[in-house]
Amino acid sequence: MLLSKGFEIEMYTGTPQGEIVGLSDRIVADLNGFVREPDSRNVEYTTAPLCRYERLLCELLQPRQRLRHYLKGLGNYTLIPGSTLSLGGGDRFYRSDPDNPYHGYIEKTYGTKVVTASIHINIGISDPEVLMRACRLVRLEAPLYLALSASSPFFNGQVTGYHSTRWQVFPQTPEFVPLFESHRHYIDWTQEQLAQGTMQNVRHLWNSVRPNGDRRPYTLNRLELRICDLVTDPIALLAITALLEARLWQLITDPGLDPLLLGGGDPQELVHLATKNEQAVAQSSLDAPLVHWQDGRSILAREWIEELYDQVWPVAKQKGFSCFLSPVKKILRQGNESLRWLKDYQVHGNLEQVMQKAIAATAQQEQDMADHLCYPLGA
Repeated sequence: MLLSKGFEIEMYTGTPQGEIVGLSDRIVADLNGFVREPDSRNVEYTTAPLCRYERLLCELLQPRQRLRHYLKGLGNYTLIPGSTLSLGGGDRFYRSDPDNPYHGYIEKTYGTKVVTASIHINIGISDPEVLMRACRLVRLEAPLYLALSASSPFFNGQVTGYHSTRWQVFPQTPEFVPLFESHRHYIDWTQEQLAQGTMQNVRHLWNSVRPNGDRRPYTLNRLELRICDLVTDPIALLAITALLEARLWQLITDPGLDPLLLGGGDPQELVHLATKNEQAVAQSSLDAPLVHWQDGRSILAREWIEELYDQVWPVAKQKGFSCFLSPVKKILRQGNESLRWLKDYQVHGNLEQVMQKAIAATAQQEQDMADHLCYPLGA
């Protein structure tokens, strides 16, 4: 039996030329399964929690195919890859729901820093203390998943100098989030933040990973990894997810991997270390110089990922999902989307052309996968 996995996918809508256009109010009104974000230029859909990777592939693709069909009916609109407003539009907020006071707070407080697109990976863990242990470990290794997923090197028509501009600008809220030592610690801390106003509601915890459930902070059933940029290739996304699941199985089998036992230092220092590593990866992704939380050694992100891959491969093989893990090696060889786009930009020097090629390639890839992998399964 595998852990359940579900995704929250945020994507921009716009034109094949790369202009991002706000359509979420119309999408949400006309299509089931889609929800609006505070800014109308991106829209979100979620997949049901499933254990089998084969089924997850089609759960990722089929809503997107429905959305693409709907967008074509509205006009010459499409879905735009990337996690930031790559070609422009970062100067103002386009409210999707003007009557929503929480959206008003977000616009006033953060502006377009939050108008990003991302993937949130949810992994089912029902025992709250195991979940807290998992959150501690993943918090310290979250930069590795960002390194694999980075897809936001551009903003407002400029090369920013960051591979994940999204994570570089996204407001970490509250400013300091501890490693939760227990479920009780998480409950007490959340209640304190709500009382102080540093969190507006239980959802207003924006960091790399958080406990999630139907009645936070009390009833919890999953780990939510929030750090990843938008990964448009479903195979690559499932590979990143497989790396995460295999690591969690390691921890479930060996609770001694808990950073509070292995970290060898003050929990606050571990949080500061994780933050510095996140910042380094936001800038350089796979080539970022990091500090390993277990022993303090310097290591490049891609080298750490290779080490982790070798450690978890036997787990994935024993559990029967190693074939979904193996594309991690392809990402390490060929680069994440940011690295590939920057390479294309260095060759051609035309940012608009880079994004237009990416828009067309993403649409073609999704269509090919849906035709060959999904529709026959439903026949």
